Amino acid sequence: QVQLVESGGGLVQAGGSLRLSCAASGRTFSNYAMGWFRQAPGKEREFVAAISGSGGVTRYADSVKGRFTISRDNAKNTMYLQMNSLKPEDTAVYSCAADPTYLKVRGGNNIDYWGQGTQVTVSS
Repeated sequence: QVQLVESGGGLVQAGGSLRLSCAASGRTFSNYAMGWFRQAPGKEREFVAAISGSGGVTRYADSVKGRFTISRDNAKNTMYLQMNSLKPEDTAVYSCAADPTYLKVRGGNNIDYWGQGTQVTVSS
């Protein structure tokens, strides 16, 4: 089992920044690819970013490319999402996810573990 706990969400004005964290426990962290997903009210969950177990491979949704940065610190069992130049359309519940298979995280399908989510609200 892997437990995931997100933190760092909140209310920010458009153009501002937030850094989300996802703390993992239970298994060898570096064995798991990780990702961030988000779900806005009335919309389906969408992929935001993914990172391989070593941190050497990353991928972003087009909507956040150039504004968000995913990273991880395997020594601290923690993944991060630095969000800059935030827009009102970034408002959503952000959840982290973990799976041994990077392609599953990148594709957003059949992922083994999910966190509870943290709310990000961007005001205009």
